[in-house]
Amino acid sequence: MFLIHGFLHLPLWGYFIITPVFLHLTILAVTLYLHRDQTHRGLDLHPVVRHVFRFWLWMTTGMVTCEWVAIHRKHHARCETEDDPHSPQVKGLRKVLFEGAELYRIEAKNAETIKKYGRGTPDDWIERHLYSRHPTLGVSLMLIMDVLFMGVLGITVWAVQMLTIPFLAAGVINGIGHYWGYRNFETRDAATNVSPWGLLVGGEELHNNHHAFPSSAKFSLRPWEVDLGWWYIRVLEFFQLANIRRVAPTPVISESRRHVDLDTVQAVIVNRLHVLRYYSRDVIRPVVASEKHTADIAHRNLFARARRLLTRDETLLDALSRARLQKTLAQSPTLRTVYEFRQRLQALWGNSTLSNENLLQQFKEWCAQAETTGVATLREFALRLRGYTLQPM
Repeated sequence: MFLIHGFLHLPLWGYFIITPVFLHLTILAVTLYLHRDQTHRGLDLHPVVRHVFRFWLWMTTGMVTCEWVAIHRKHHARCETEDDPHSPQVKGLRKVLFEGAELYRIEAKNAETIKKYGRGTPDDWIERHLYSRHPTLGVSLMLIMDVLFMGVLGITVWAVQMLTIPFLAAGVINGIGHYWGYRNFETRDAATNVSPWGLLVGGEELHNNHHAFPSSAKFSLRPWEVDLGWWYIRVLEFFQLANIRRVAPTPVISESRRHVDLDTVQAVIVNRLHVLRYYSRDVIRPVVASEKHTADIAHRNLFARARRLLTRDETLLDALSRARLQKTLAQSPTLRTVYEFRQRLQALWGNSTLSNENLLQQFKEWCAQAETTGVATLREFALRLRGYTLQPM
């Protein structure tokens, strides 16, 4: 009987409770400790919390902090290129979705990756002599403990843990999160928000938000989005077990402010992804709708798909999409104008060689010219852009 039920002698429904609880703890360890604390430094967890998570990950996944951090940092640095360890845009969705854990193991053997991107991770005695040296020992001990406490069904609990976490973290987020979903921000990668409710994977579902603001400890940015990991962070903060270092910036706009200075430019640059999102919503979308409404039947379908082409970074467009973009711009001088002004605005913060004086001058010229294009939505946007400030109002 002991071999069948273990020390706990749980009823059948008990296994259906303890398995999701174990999975949830591991997900929290990944998103709070590995991702937000160690990789991006968006928050500082209390040393005790850090070690609890580190120990739990060693027992339930065998993942080494330095390896996970290095691989994820390289993913951000080389996103959607041949050097990206797990881009579905390069390697294919099926490969990343079903073999994501294997891609992780392959990259973990790359000593150059670990050395270059794994800095600042734990390097204490227990890390060097136990966690990093014997990564499979923890999961082996977990299997033994599951059997001792839960009997034969403990093997099932252990197996579910071993299979589910790699699939969700390495497969779904790294795969689907760069392939399918919605985008709040037009980042220069294909990251998407898989779901606005980050409950299953602790907020990691909000992947586009994260790529837009990697160092933010909070992933939810729209009123209807839910980041479960953020809720836990606030609880830990309340008990002084976590210190929030950074969150995504929120634009501060004064409708009455019209004087453009360096503070204005810096505020626009800090909030540049918000600015591009507002440009798409307030300038491009109304113009596209107007052009579609007045277009003949032959071109109506062309304008129906224009918004995505006009807002997506050109490096993410394939040859067919680029051809459609050029055809769309050729059919509408107004769309060409708002598209060119978007490109010029984006180029302002993309040019790191400009002095502050030249940057300010070019920004003033952009605003002045945008206000005289004759495009009402563009004029209103330029006037609103003058109100950006770094100081709370």
